Amino acid sequence: MAAIYNGQCFYCSGVIVTRPKRRHHLVHRVSGQTYLWLAMLIFAASGAVTRKLTEIGAEHFIGERNPISLCNVLFVGNLCALILLILIYGRQWNKATLKQLSRKDWVSLTAVAILSGALAPGLIFQALALTEVNNIILVGRLEPPLTLALSVWLLRERVNIWEFIGAIAAFVGVILTIILQPPTDTMMNMGGFSLGIGEVLAAIASIAGTASTIIGKKYLSQIPLGIYSIFRTALGTIIFFFIALVLYGSDHFANALSPFLWQWMFLYGGLIVVVGQSFLIKGLKTCTISTASLIGSFGPIVGIIAAYFILGEAPTLPQYIGGSVILVGIFFSQFGIWRKTSSIASGKVNSTAAQQQVEADMGFKGI
Repeated sequence: MAAIYNGQCFYCSGVIVTRPKRRHHLVHRVSGQTYLWLAMLIFAASGAVTRKLTEIGAEHFIGERNPISLCNVLFVGNLCALILLILIYGRQWNKATLKQLSRKDWVSLTAVAILSGALAPGLIFQALALTEVNNIILVGRLEPPLTLALSVWLLRERVNIWEFIGAIAAFVGVILTIILQPPTDTMMNMGGFSLGIGEVLAAIASIAGTASTIIGKKYLSQIPLGIYSIFRTALGTIIFFFIALVLYGSDHFANALSPFLWQWMFLYGGLIVVVGQSFLIKGLKTCTISTASLIGSFGPIVGIIAAYFILGEAPTLPQYIGGSVILVGIFFSQFGIWRKTSSIASGKVNSTAAQQQVEADMGFKGI
């Protein structure tokens, strides 16, 4: 017989209690996926939005300068991101946590900040001034296969045949996108090929991002996300600022406080940086790595669509060819990730290294 207490059956009461928990868990999980989808949509459009803002700035010169220059957008956007990260993760910066970090941890954090916080975004923004947004989106897909190859070589990670085929296909697609570009004034000769400078810069940015991810996987897996995110953004912003001063002169950021710049940066920083980063952080807390990677893989498609509607950039024949091969590679890679049964593919995104991997899949995020 079922046990009775105060007129209620324990078995029945157990069903009544557990069902809402399961329903709540399901809603919570679906909510995390929704956040990631929204973050992906925002980040995928960031390249086109950035280019559009610079075009608006070019119509409203202050003196002889564009107030919404790419450097100003990156610098102010990073400041917005830093403020958000401090609000979210500031509590992790306490004496007890910081004392646990070794000298090797700080050296690794500094290397990652230079590579992914200053060098990679700086190169991407410079590439935006030289080539089409679609080319940058497609060339940026070089990062996932490079990361996979170096993870196997240096970290001895195991991959299945589908991931391997997907990585090869994506790499071939990126190469086709680069070498099939029609001749332009911003090209250089390299190894008998005419290569676009913007595409080369985007490729170097992908290499820098790959190096950052590998360092994170090897040395930063135990570093709290808050310390990693804030340190990378803060140091990366400072390094970028001084590099720009050295390369372009002390007056390069003369319009960084322009009201015209900031009225647009409230839109850019508020939507792409603050809202986008908030959705990404919220989604990563509850989704698995495989789910986050799958959602991020739709970024190139959404980015190309955004470039068409925002900038009127229709895909060219080289982009169609290279992009098609890249999409085939993405399909195989995602199928391979789905087939995985290891904790890396099925676990939560609860480490610095895992977040780096997901961010690499999502590509350029506006900062």
